[in-house]
Amino acid sequence: MGLMLVAAAGSAKAGPPYQSDDPEPTDDGHYEIYLFANGSHARDGESGVAGLDFNYGAGPDLQLTAVFPFEYDDPDGGGSASGLGNIELAAKYRFLHQDQVGWDIAVFPRAFLPSASPEVGDRHASLLVPIWLQRDFGKWSTFGGGGCVLSRGDDSVDFCLGGWAITHQIAPRLQVGAEIVHSGADTRGGRASTAIGGGLRYDLTENYHVLAYIGPTLQNAAETADYSWYASFLLTL
Repeated sequence: MGLMLVAAAGSAKAGPPYQSDDPEPTDDGHYEIYLFANGSHARDGESGVAGLDFNYGAGPDLQLTAVFPFEYDDPDGGGSASGLGNIELAAKYRFLHQDQVGWDIAVFPRAFLPSASPEVGDRHASLLVPIWLQRDFGKWSTFGGGGCVLSRGDDSVDFCLGGWAITHQIAPRLQVGAEIVHSGADTRGGRASTAIGGGLRYDLTENYHVLAYIGPTLQNAAETADYSWYASFLLTL
């Protein structure tokens, strides 16, 4: 499973396209809708997800999230498979602000529902319980954190993950950044992984945005993935 999960001019909003999340919820009464695709390439084939990531600002510090993923798996030397993956339901709550303690801090628990597909996704539920932090310095922003996934079913095991990113608003419409992420082994006999990556976010208009990310795996790439990527179109309302 691992970490997988609006940049207006001068805004410090973060999160996607990075695997590390941020504590800033969607603005109260507003929507953020991502049409996304992400994937990874490994020595034994490719896998990925495309879908809809829907976020609603349900209060001044509360965001409600639902993710509907369509997954595919294309192993070398075997038949490919695709189908609806593990739907995610989540709620982000920011309980501390930078003007209070110097950092924004939020919890963002995510519930992963069992997959209805017999060939992709996990056939059992799991829960990610993380905490995320962020601090802004003018056009710079740094954010990250982590948590643990509770996952009991098939050969899955509980594991922890984390990451940290830094971004810079280099132009009124363009933000770039980099991060490092780490995930423990999520299956019995699996391997932990550490990766780095670079991302960008470009504002086409006030309401339309494009995001992209790519990065290599540094630790246990042969057993996990050579690299991962992400791309999305974001609508903000």
